[in-house]
Order: sequence, then structure tokens, then C-alpha cells
Amino acid sequence: MAATTVAVLFGGRSSEHSISSATAGGVLGAIDRDLFRVIPVGVTRDGVFVLEEDDPERFRLDGERLPEVVDNGTRVLWPMPGEGRELRVRRADGAVESLGALDAVLPILHGLHGEDGTMQGFLDILEIPYAGGGVLDSALCMDKHFMKVALEAKGIAVAPWATVQGSRWADDEEGVRADVDALGYPVFVKPARAGSSVGVAKAHDASELAEAMRIALAEDDKVLVERGIEGREIEVAVLEGRSGGATRASLPGEIVLTTREFYDFEGKYLGGDGADVVCPADLTEDETRRIREVGARAFDAVDGRGLARVDVFLTAEGDIVVNELNTMPGFTPISMYPKCWVASGLSYADLITELIELGIARTAGASGR
Repeated sequence: MAATTVAVLFGGRSSEHSISSATAGGVLGAIDRDLFRVIPVGVTRDGVFVLEEDDPERFRLDGERLPEVVDNGTRVLWPMPGEGRELRVRRADGAVESLGALDAVLPILHGLHGEDGTMQGFLDILEIPYAGGGVLDSALCMDKHFMKVALEAKGIAVAPWATVQGSRWADDEEGVRADVDALGYPVFVKPARAGSSVGVAKAHDASELAEAMRIALAEDDKVLVERGIEGREIEVAVLEGRSGGATRASLPGEIVLTTREFYDFEGKYLGGDGADVVCPADLTEDETRRIREVGARAFDAVDGRGLARVDVFLTAEGDIVVNELNTMPGFTPISMYPKCWVASGLSYADLITELIELGIARTAGASGR
């Protein structure tokens, strides 16, 4: 049987460009080459689609030098709707050649212009199957405000919050401070539409709020201020069900903080001390069951497709509070999402296969083929 041709799409225009590129290094090194013919397509920071080298080492995560997609002069030419799925490349010298017909795209893009529904809509228009989230769930979960609204509507507990536009902070700082005082300190201040803990800061009291707002507003003009929740930081990996079946949830993992106050960018990706990723988490059978159930419910609440990582707090009283969903979670070999599935019996390579096959099957089902 001929191998399935997959374009692995990575990089992008968001502040999480390097994390997406590092994820590509892990995926290119692990994807089953007996099943898939891979076409690496990089997106530069300026949004240019280029044909990249099929070299996992080139995109290895390195704390000293984060990987990135650079403009090498090539241009990937996407097929137009109704004209098949042939992908072509224009080389730097102007020569155009065929890369063959695409069976699917694996978009491992983080942040804006990749994880927010825009790339998903682009691929829908091109009529190319793709793995991962769809337009709606990607857009909902990219905006933390609307994600919380959707979860609350389904009776799922979330941390109390206030949403603040940059213009309001500039014009009515006193009113914003009153809203934050009502939440109670400490608070976490987050860009509403960013991930990988970029732009996140903790304000222990009112004297630290302005600096936290400055950091968050540098990433987005819409900011979430959330009451800090005391509890264990638990994460569960979720997969769409096969053939219309029930949503699947992995064994939960835990972020164990030792010297860090929260799981920041350095702790997640650069191997910084003070935060350990443990999977499976040391939980009772009942806690494990309830967290997996909440993870699946949260995924269904946002009309989840493909995959998501659901982050929750487990309080001392046994309450489960959802922090957020990430529809394209960190996917490097050391990331929590693949670690949780490995602990649940699904290897990294098989997880990649599952995501691609889910995307192809979803398109085939939608078209009636």
C-alpha cells in the first residue's frame, strides 16, 4: 500500500514560532516513515510558506538557540479548490516542480495565525484534510475569555476572572483595580490570545498589578485577570473518539513545582529547574476517574476536534477547576501531552499516526466518501 503523503506545517507568525519549530523536530524524528511520506512546510515569521529540509536535528529544541524557519527562497504553492491536491514548490531560481498529491496536513502551529482557527479555515477552503482542531474549537480555545464562557455554560468550574481591554486599562485603571480587588489577590494576568505561558505574570498584591498588565498587554490588547487557585496542577490529554465514538482521555499528569511559582516558558521548554513533569500523576482512582471525565466534558463543551490538553487544578477539598484547553498543545517528546499518552499505552509515533488518521477520517465522513 502506498504511503500517505502528509505536509507537516510548522513555524508561523506568532510569538510561539520557535516552540512550533521545535515540535516539528520531534514529529519529523518520530513519524512512521513506513506509513507516511513527509513534506516539511515551514512558515516564516512573516507568514511565507517555504519548503524545509526533512531534518529533525535542524529543529531540535536547544535552550541556547531556539529553532526557527528562515526564508530560503522557496515558495510552497497550495492547490486551488476543485483542482485536486497537488502541492508544488517554486525554487529560488524560479523553477516549479510537483511535490505530489497531499493526503493530509499536520498543522503543528501554535498561537495566532495557526492555532486560532485561521489556518484551519484556510485548509477547509482548499479542501485538504488536516489533523487537529477545527475552526470553531480552535478559535474558542485561543481566546481564553470565550473558552471560559463556553465551559461555564456546560456547568464546568473555572477560575473566577475579569477580562480587561487595553483601552480600559488606559482610561479606567481605578475601575480595573476595583474589579481585581473583588477577585482577590494573588492573581494571574494573561494575554487572552497567547499560549506557552508567553506574557503571563503573577501579581501577589495591588502593587504588582501594573507591571503584570504591562507584560500581558505587550502580547495582546485583551487580557484575562484570574484569581489564583490553590491546588495541584493536573493536565490530561484528550483525543477525539474514533468513528463517532466517545472522547478519549489519557491518564492525568502533574506539574510539580519546587522553586518556581508557576509553570512558565522556561520551565516548559528550556529545561529550567523548579518544575517537573510527572505522568501518571499520584492520584487516587476516584481522582483519576473524575479528572478524565472533566477533561472529556471540557473537550465536548467546545465542540473539540482532534486533540486538546485540558489543564485543571485539583484543590485540597477535592474540587476540579479547569484552567484552560490547548487545541495544539506542546508536542515535543518531553511535553506533557505525548507523555500522558505514552503512560496510557500509546507511543509518540502511534499518537502522530492516530491524529493524522482522525483528520483524514473526519474529512471522508463529512464528504460522504
